[in-house]
Amino acid sequence: MDPLNTQHGMPESEAAAEARRLIDEWASKPVQHHPTSFRDDTEPPAFGTAPPVKQDDKRIVPAWAAGIAVASIGVGAGVTGIGCGAWLVLQGLASVTLNSVLMVTLPFAGLAMAATAIGGAISKARAAVTKNVYEGPVTHHTEIHNNSTTRGAFFARTRNEIR
Repeated sequence: MDPLNTQHGMPESEAAAEARRLIDEWASKPVQHHPTSFRDDTEPPAFGTAPPVKQDDKRIVPAWAAGIAVASIGVGAGVTGIGCGAWLVLQGLASVTLNSVLMVTLPFAGLAMAATAIGGAISKARAAVTKNVYEGPVTHHTEIHNNSTTRGAFFARTRNEIR
């Protein structure tokens, strides 16, 4: 099926006449020119009672400026949190007494003592029962050869070699 050579309800001569009529109708209308700018040459008054005219705000913030603003808010919040934490720690350290330190460390000391006792018992239980007895003479032979040389007069250097 060829769409260019197929008739769709109107003979070709009538279709050409209708197309010509539509083109002529469009061409007979005047072209409307729309101005792209307007200049008001009237002199503005020095003062008057005219109400203010609303000016639309269409500022666009660059991405880098928005990023810096968000980062500065985050840094400020983080520093505030660190400051509050430091204040709490320092307030706690300011109220430290010997009794409070002992009461806090007592459970840890008890656990450490129990762990030491258990470790000692396990190491004694695993220790070997055998004893090695060595019989016979034990000799120890040591020879020392000392060579000492001194060189120089004013800034003398002494060198000792022990073999």
